[in-house]
Amino acid sequence: MDSAVPRWRARRLAVAAVVAVTALAGLVVTPAAQASPAVQYTNPIANQRADPHIFKHTDGYYYFTATAPEYDRIVLRRATTIQGLATAPESVIWRRHSSGEMGAHIWAPEIHFINGRWYVYFAAGRTDDVWRIRPYVLENSSANPLTGTWTERGRVNVPWDTFSLDMSTFVVNGVRYLTWAQAEPGIATNSNVYLARMGANPWTITGPTARLTVPTLAWETRGGVKVAEGPAVIQRNGRVFMTYSASATDANYCLGLLTASASADLLNPASWTKNQNPVFESNAATGQYGPGHNSFTVSEDGQSDILVYHDRNYRDISGDPLRDPNRRTRVQKVYWNADGTPNFGIPVADGVTPVRLKSYNYPDRFVRHWEYRGRVEANVNPLADSQFRIVTGLTGSGTVSLESTNFPGYYLRHRNHEMWVERNDGSAVFRADASFFRRAGLASGSGVSFESQNFPGQYIRHNGTNINLTTTPDSVARADATFILE
Repeated sequence: MDSAVPRWRARRLAVAAVVAVTALAGLVVTPAAQASPAVQYTNPIANQRADPHIFKHTDGYYYFTATAPEYDRIVLRRATTIQGLATAPESVIWRRHSSGEMGAHIWAPEIHFINGRWYVYFAAGRTDDVWRIRPYVLENSSANPLTGTWTERGRVNVPWDTFSLDMSTFVVNGVRYLTWAQAEPGIATNSNVYLARMGANPWTITGPTARLTVPTLAWETRGGVKVAEGPAVIQRNGRVFMTYSASATDANYCLGLLTASASADLLNPASWTKNQNPVFESNAATGQYGPGHNSFTVSEDGQSDILVYHDRNYRDISGDPLRDPNRRTRVQKVYWNADGTPNFGIPVADGVTPVRLKSYNYPDRFVRHWEYRGRVEANVNPLADSQFRIVTGLTGSGTVSLESTNFPGYYLRHRNHEMWVERNDGSAVFRADASFFRRAGLASGSGVSFESQNFPGQYIRHNGTNINLTTTPDSVARADATFILE
């Protein structure tokens, strides 16, 4: 990184010149923020709710459904905010049959609004054969799906009468598709991911079926099973990204990713590229295990993509993981790499979700730790190095502290006026060094600045690539000490 310092100095001189000229002209420099603003939630959203699906509707409500651990019903709740779903009342909109078809293993419901009606896709077994899992659809014409009547529209006409589940639907270029997981005769896997066009109604597919992926990689077959299931789609930058869940449903569970151009023939498996490594998996540091079966929604302001998923906060499970009830619904922001691909980071610790601190005057750079030293850099990898939880200050007294996402219990603190990420040793000195007053941005009210609690008048500031604690005597220094929360 040392070779980059001269470029930083050159850019700093350029910024200083711009500030000076615009100051003479009576203008204010406000660099454009390209990324979406910060959103924060508190996890978990719901305990004992697996396979979560959150849908934001045009009526201003979020609708949330998930698998109940008894596998006997479909539940639904709604709220005007994602966090509000945590305390929203829950209604049972449908119960399993007492005998025969749709009488067991009620799994993975998803709610969608299609052509003016509500639809819930779900999987179910039979009372006389609980593992004969097949996909089914419910329909409701009421404006509010918590009211009205849910009509059973029957089984979806998938190509084989075999184990099949986890249906989801999406539209690309005006064409509605259905994607799902299924065991295909002649392939020795538990399930693969498939895609087809929707037919004349939302419970019928038509035309050819494409097999998009088969679990063959080591991380797709952990725990003694070969699983690709729970497909979910997010679109951006002219591409279609499909996540899917792989491996056993214990701590081995993880997310894979398929990518295709939105202009390609999506029913041609060759149009899709598979990531060779999982994109989201267990993290012992944050205490999150088996993240998977996700969906996507958007933030309340519509500017941030939100990953919705389940996991557990412990690794070891006694017996069959499908009988362990403690998968929890969680959410966190999706970030986007410079190449236009999604970056899910790591499953963050329980509690408030983290943010990134983007440089105000170098908006492609973020505060991060590198070998525990505080720096500002672009294209941070891993993402979690640049994520911090803004928590109540270690000294209290109206302060905040910045806790590392991938090193919980480590905080951004100043030592000899240099910023480091270090473990809280419990001392009064550490608590003071890691506590700051959150101020309006010194260069712009749209940003934030962090003033030292024990060195009043000194702020967290980047200087070159490093982060230090200094005074802010001029406009350049004030810009250096201003950050945009993302």
